[in-house]
Amino acid sequence: MMNRRSFAGLVAGAGVAVAVGGAKAQTQRLRTVLYSAVGPEFTLYDIDVDGAALAKRSSLMLPANVQYAWPHPTNRYFYVVSSNGEPGGGAKGDKHVLNAFRIDSATGALSPHGESRNLPSRPIHASVDRAGEYVLTAYNEPSNVTAHRLNADGTVGQLVNQPNKLDTGIYAHQIRTTPNNQTAILITRGNNAAGGKPEDPGAIKVLGFKNGVFTPLQSIAPGNGLGFGPRHLDFHPTKPWVFVSIERQNQLYVYELKPDGTLGTQPLFVKQTLADPRNVRPSQGAGTIHIHPNGRVVYLTNRNAGTIPFAGKQVFNGGENNVAAFSIDQNTAEPRLAGTADGHGIQLRTFAIHPSGRLLVAASIQPLPVRKGETTELLSAGLSVYRLSENDGQPTFVRKYDIDTAKGTQFWSGMVTLA
Repeated sequence: MMNRRSFAGLVAGAGVAVAVGGAKAQTQRLRTVLYSAVGPEFTLYDIDVDGAALAKRSSLMLPANVQYAWPHPTNRYFYVVSSNGEPGGGAKGDKHVLNAFRIDSATGALSPHGESRNLPSRPIHASVDRAGEYVLTAYNEPSNVTAHRLNADGTVGQLVNQPNKLDTGIYAHQIRTTPNNQTAILITRGNNAAGGKPEDPGAIKVLGFKNGVFTPLQSIAPGNGLGFGPRHLDFHPTKPWVFVSIERQNQLYVYELKPDGTLGTQPLFVKQTLADPRNVRPSQGAGTIHIHPNGRVVYLTNRNAGTIPFAGKQVFNGGENNVAAFSIDQNTAEPRLAGTADGHGIQLRTFAIHPSGRLLVAASIQPLPVRKGETTELLSAGLSVYRLSENDGQPTFVRKYDIDTAKGTQFWSGMVTLA
């Protein structure tokens, strides 16, 4: 039977170790590192929690642009999916790869581990199941999900044949197994109406999961999925609650997680994510989501890269790029927006929380000109570092590290606590 400490460790977000109760002192003694990907370049940073600082250590090159990454539950191995396909309806590409790496337990440096595996199309998300036996990969176009076996030594094995016909919705965006590892949840975002094309519906697909095989169990699509565009979810560390960022509607949904690994059909709560929901700009959307290690705060990013013309160029439209922090009522699961912290960058696609619960690092993916009075200046891509209040978990901006994205966007970042 899974105990409370094991449960907390298993439900951590990608690369974010969880500290709960007596585990907190132990995780504070372990070393945690940050990884960031710009195009095909995967870079390792040391983290100084007390100084709220990062130090770049080393980099390696992947076969194509990094799309997502996820550590093995032992934190000894790391799995990275890359592709030369483009997001947003761009070129589909012809190189889509899953690579395994061994994580050096002293430094966090990565070294290739076993053979790479070709993937059928551009991957948009990958994760490892709770038992560390499979890599699960989600694909946005065509919407799809696969499972690769993991060998006992952590290398990637063969693709699992899927005998069941699956409804994988439109524009899959995330795949994660639930804490009991008996089901997996596939988030399918759908698409906004654009260019004369009608809206594509979004949905949350709950799949049975056994021996790497998926079976259809449940589809949640309020309003037949129209006006419902989920992006990512995260699991509360100790309560049966699932928090979902609804990208296309700038909302946060909370669902009950049932003992059988399915979800309540109706959300417990629906909240707006923006600091000023009355002033929604084009291209505004909710981003990724993570819960603080103590389970009392849920964070998600608000993202916008929309532009308007000014002085003969396209400049940022003034939408919200920030980290939103919601306090969580520990009795009811109700999230309440406690505040937002400016992202100091455009499109905060990913972020990670240090297992001590004291630090948050958010990665912005691209530079963009921003209006400053009657002139403009270029707001660079970067890594923004925030201290998290020990009292209420609220983020306070400390510093930003500019990142050169001339060779590709900063598409992924995350933390791993070294084994």
